[in-house]
Amino acid sequence: MNAPQRVGALQALRAVVWSFCGIRGRAAFEQDVQRLGPLQVIFAGIVAALTFIAVLVLLVRWVVGSGVAG
Repeated sequence: MNAPQRVGALQALRAVVWSFCGIRGRAAFEQDVQRLGPLQVIFAGIVAALTFIAVLVLLVRWVVGSGVAG
């Protein structure tokens, strides 16, 4: 039996981001389960979450700083 093919960090991040959006298909999910390691998913999830938080903080600062909110 062949060992499952591992994916790179960018491919793991892409799979996590698609999962965050909730548009992952069942077949793609099954492929990811076979190819992704738990550490890859944890790392990609942390990176995606921190990026999302940073974008939100920057967006709020931009809106508040431009005077649109008040």
